[in-house]
Amino acid sequence: MAYPYDYLIVGSGLFGATFAHFAHKRGARCLVIDKRPHLGGNVYCQDVEGIHVHQYGAHIFHTSNKRVWDFVNSIVPFNRYTNSPVANYQGRLYNLPFNMNTFYQMWGVVTPEEAAAKIEEQRAEALAKMRAEGATEPRNLEEQALALIGRDIYERLIKGYTEKQWGRQCTELPAFIIKRLPVRLVYDNNYFNDLYQGIPVGGYNRLIDGLLEGVDTRTNTDFFDDRAHWEQMAPTIVYTGQLDEFFEYRYGHLNFRTVRFETEVKPQPNYQGNAVVNYTDAAVPYTRIIEHKHFEQFGQQVYDNPHTVISREYSTEWQPGMEPYYPVNDEANNALADRYRALAATLSPSVIFGGRLAEYKYYDMAPIIEKVMGMWE
Repeated sequence: MAYPYDYLIVGSGLFGATFAHFAHKRGARCLVIDKRPHLGGNVYCQDVEGIHVHQYGAHIFHTSNKRVWDFVNSIVPFNRYTNSPVANYQGRLYNLPFNMNTFYQMWGVVTPEEAAAKIEEQRAEALAKMRAEGATEPRNLEEQALALIGRDIYERLIKGYTEKQWGRQCTELPAFIIKRLPVRLVYDNNYFNDLYQGIPVGGYNRLIDGLLEGVDTRTNTDFFDDRAHWEQMAPTIVYTGQLDEFFEYRYGHLNFRTVRFETEVKPQPNYQGNAVVNYTDAAVPYTRIIEHKHFEQFGQQVYDNPHTVISREYSTEWQPGMEPYYPVNDEANNALADRYRALAATLSPSVIFGGRLAEYKYYDMAPIIEKVMGMWE
């Protein structure tokens, strides 16, 4: 059978767009289809009042892999944005990740020795309580966090935020969710440890457009609306949608957490002074507020535009028909995903499953690109 394309790529997010880029560079004929009215998947940015709004949540590119960093910068230059979120707990502000600024704000300590002693004192209290109850290992997320960082930071900066994010009490969540917590005994608010981080100059749409340059694309096109037709387009399908949907939910639905956004244009140049402010108090219904202009405008530049755009994020339980965001990698869902992965393996190499939804695995952006680069190498 003569196929019009070598690859049909279902989904134009970072995995699909990067795969199409390398395939096209090697002379392969690619068609990328996406059910949304735009390309780019969840990294898509909408232009609102001259500000690139991360429509599906904040995306911050970070990596220590120089080859990945050089590659994305060969498509579009990246700026110098450094992620330094702030936590708001009952109106008091704390720097994240946990560092000497946080410990000074929490306890008034000013030296690493004082901070370490305070943390150790609270850890010891938590561990003694566990042992008194006959537990040798943390039995849930709350005990895990208390054993790692102590009560003050847990109650102000972890508990409420985590319970909003997962929709469950910390005592009902497994301990493995936070196997470790970053504690820095230095005055450093940079959230990531990676060597490189930034945002594409001009927004993520420029990155996607660059990756897909010369590639045939179609939006508002759902693979499942006419699956038989699309399966005749190419001998190999690169599938980046939901793993269980590809197999028509044969074994049941995989679970996700999803996010609802309330986006608002403000008639002021600067709303919160930072791109990311987490609200860690359980009484506040949203998990964080993103002020989008701070991803690309720095210092006095923010006042060049008299408007700003903010998005409040509400974490909620996913239902069919909602946008899936985060896989729920608990024991039951991982077992179900393994059954689907076994089915997927039987279709190799005619179907390639890749990305967060198709692999039922949380990915940052750089590892996605690194993975695709490795596939083509």
